[in-house]
Amino acid sequence: MKHTYKTYIPWMPELPSHWKLERVKNYFNFSCEVVGENYNDFKVLSLSVKGNGVIVRDMESRKGKHSLSMDKYMIIQPNSIVLCLFDMDVTPRIVGHCENEGIITSAYTNIIPKKNIHSKFYYYFFLQQDYNKSLMVQGTGVRTTLTNSQFGAVKIPLPPLEEQIAIANYLDRQSKKIKHFIRKKQAFIELLKEQRQAVISRAVTKGINPDITLKDSGIQWLGDIPEHWEVRKLRYCGQCQNGLNKGGEFFGKGFPFFGYGDIYNNEILPQIPSGLVESTEEEQANCSVEKGDVFFTRTSEIVDEIAIASTCHQTIPNATFSGFLIRFRPTENLLFEGYSTYYFRNELLREYFVKEMNIITRASMSQDLLKSLPIVLPPIEEQVMIYNYIKTETAKIDQAIAKAEKEIELIKEYREAMIAEAVLGKLKVSEL
Repeated sequence: MKHTYKTYIPWMPELPSHWKLERVKNYFNFSCEVVGENYNDFKVLSLSVKGNGVIVRDMESRKGKHSLSMDKYMIIQPNSIVLCLFDMDVTPRIVGHCENEGIITSAYTNIIPKKNIHSKFYYYFFLQQDYNKSLMVQGTGVRTTLTNSQFGAVKIPLPPLEEQIAIANYLDRQSKKIKHFIRKKQAFIELLKEQRQAVISRAVTKGINPDITLKDSGIQWLGDIPEHWEVRKLRYCGQCQNGLNKGGEFFGKGFPFFGYGDIYNNEILPQIPSGLVESTEEEQANCSVEKGDVFFTRTSEIVDEIAIASTCHQTIPNATFSGFLIRFRPTENLLFEGYSTYYFRNELLREYFVKEMNIITRASMSQDLLKSLPIVLPPIEEQVMIYNYIKTETAKIDQAIAKAEKEIELIKEYREAMIAEAVLGKLKVSEL
C-alpha cells in the first residue's frame, strides 16, 4: 500500500509520504538577465501556443520589426523553464521547457533549477497546473497575473532526484508516442478533407452524370463544364450589400447580429448568430438575412481568409450582419441555397481570389472583385440533385473526420490525466 500525506492544497490534495513540499523560490532561481546591445548574437525564442515548448522564432518573416526593442529581451539558458504569468485567463499555453540558448521577451518569467532539481519534471508539473488552471486561479488583477514574488511562494512537491528523472523520462517517452499518434491522425484528417473537396469540386463544376458532354468554360481554373450549363459573372446573378458598421456601444444587446466568425466557421449560416446589436428598422431592411443569401468575408490579415462563404438556409427575422462581410442575394429561382453552399465554399474559387486580390496592409475584397467572380449555373432542378449527391457523399467523409478528431481529443485527455498521475506521485517509480 502506498503511503501518502495530506497537503490541504485543492489541486494536489495528497502526495507520497517521502516527497517534500516547499515553495518555488526554494527550488528555482528567478533570472532576468537583459541581453543589451548584443541581441544580434542570440537566437530569438518564443513560447509556443501549440504546446511545443520554447521554440526558435522565425525572424525572416518578421523582417526585423522588433529589432529596436530586443535589447530589453532577457537571456534564456537550456533546461530553464519559461512561464507566461500574465493574461493567464486568455493565454493558450503558459509554460515551456527551453532546449536552446537565446533571448525572449522579458514579460515572461524565467526560472532556473537549483541543485537536485530536474527541470523537465517541473516542466511537466507546471504543464499539469496549466491544464487544471490552478496557477490561473491564483492570479490577481484585471490581467490575471502572478508576480514573481507570488509565484515564488507557490508550493510544489519535491520527489527524490532519481524519481524526478524517472518520471520525466517516462512522460517524455509517452508524450513522443502520443505526438506521433496525433500527427498521423491529423495527416489522415487532411487527406479526408482533400477527398471531401475533390467530391465537391467535381460535382459543382462537372455535375454528377459521368456520361454528360462537356464544353470549354473559357475559364482556366474552371476547365470544362457540362454543355447545357451557363457561366455568368456574379454581378449578373443578384445584388451585393456591405454590412453594418456601428460603434461598440451598440453591441451586446438588441437584435441578432452575424459577425466574421459566424461566416468563416460555417458552410451553412447558423440560425443563432454569435452577436447582438441595437439596430434600427432601416438597418434591418438594408442588411437583412434571408434564405438563399450568401455571405463572404471581406477583410483579413491574410488572403486565405478572404471570400470565405456561408449560405443562409433559413431567413433570420430582424437580423443584420457585420461590415467585415459582403452579402450576395441571388436573383429569385437562379440559385438553390444547397448548391450555393458547396459552390461558393469550393476550394477552386481560392485560385481566383488569390490571383486577383490586392494587399496593402490588410487583405480586402471589394464588391467589384466579388461581382467579377464566375458562377457556373446548372438548371435549378440539377442544382438540387447535385446538393443531395454531395451531402450524401460528404456525410461519410465527415463522419470519418469527426471520429479521427474525437480520437485526438481522447488521447489528449489521456495525456493530461497521465501527466497528473505521474507528477503527483500516483504512479510508482517501478511502474515507470
